[in-house]
Amino acid sequence: MAAGPALDSPGARASPGASDAAQPGVDTTSAAASINPRLQRLVVGITGASGAVYGVRLLERARTLGVATHLVVTPAGVLNAHHELGLDRNALAALADHHHAVGDVGACIASGSFDTAAMVVAPCSMKTLAAIAHGFGDNLLTRAADVTLKERRRLLLLVRETPLNLAHLRNMTAATEMGAIVFPPLPAFYHRPQTIAELVDDTVERVLALCGIAHAAPKPWAGVRS
Repeated sequence: MAAGPALDSPGARASPGASDAAQPGVDTTSAAASINPRLQRLVVGITGASGAVYGVRLLERARTLGVATHLVVTPAGVLNAHHELGLDRNALAALADHHHAVGDVGACIASGSFDTAAMVVAPCSMKTLAAIAHGFGDNLLTRAADVTLKERRRLLLLVRETPLNLAHLRNMTAATEMGAIVFPPLPAFYHRPQTIAELVDDTVERVLALCGIAHAAPKPWAGVRS
């Protein structure tokens, strides 16, 4: 795995060309952001649960829709993305408009004053779910999730675990009661997908639509045809 501070060391930020420091509070990577910055910012967290492809595909699709993404990845998330997809931390960082080290609790996404449309944790491990459910903001990912909840914004948790024990279920209940959306990435088969990519993309489009992102295109159920 390639070494480097891009995602894991405090103080690591995006390149100068994509830095928030140029214009505080404004994304320079998307022209639409200067018109409506809130609707064009999406926070994405990637943890060590299986299913790194969901976070990666979410970043790719958000970019095509002109959405500025802020990425934070846990060390286990980097490890798993390398194992499942062959991507190192720098390759992950390149998929986002802005990337933040998991230990950088002074980053812009750690404050509610930095307005965003939503946050998605994809995939979401049971450890991260537990931290969010109990307000344990011990790193930038869980702090950003806590901020999303306190500001009454959309927080989607693509939880990945099976089978579930009672602690998992109670943590999902607690997160839901606080306003999060627990969104296990369960594939839909009624569209008769032919590839794994189709299954992933269907979930990603549904997630983006729930986040209120314009032009997200989930496939609607058309009813049973005779």
